Amino acid sequence: MSVVNTNAPETMTTTATAEAAAAVGFAPEERDYSLSTRQARLKWVVVVDSGLPPGRAANAAICAAAPTVASVPGLLGEDAADGEGAVHPGLPWTGCSVLVADSAALRAIRAKAASRADMFVADVPAAAQSTRVYSDFVAAVGEARTEDIDYCAISVVGPRNPVDKMVGKLPLMP
Repeated sequence: MSVVNTNAPETMTTTATAEAAAAVGFAPEERDYSLSTRQARLKWVVVVDSGLPPGRAANAAICAAAPTVASVPGLLGEDAADGEGAVHPGLPWTGCSVLVADSAALRAIRAKAASRADMFVADVPAAAQSTRVYSDFVAAVGEARTEDIDYCAISVVGPRNPVDKMVGKLPLMP
């Protein structure tokens, strides 16, 4: 389960947050699959809580990536056909680094990214892994103040240099 924060202050309307999400992404003419991932204008990172066990960490990363792919245009490359003609769905042509951080760093990175209109943020509140019914998850998140929410993972897409500064020297997920 995942909650999408579309780079906007908490007071923005649904229409305004949808417009903000649409502002982050790649136009069709920007997609150059011959470039190195380091040459792409936008960078995508998923940061997972370093205290999670492997299965829960993988779940959190996937749950953060799903709304990101659905909301940020142009992240996925074209499908690839193998030598026998079997089609393999497109993967992120810009790459996606999966990093780890402690819970305080996750909260700080999310807050910085969410305050910028040029970044997309999807987050996985801890309530996502402690509930089995989506409406219970929504209720749990709805009862919490933003600054009190613990996160299992966040996904951030934005301009390369600012994203690099936010994630600093976080290590890759082992």
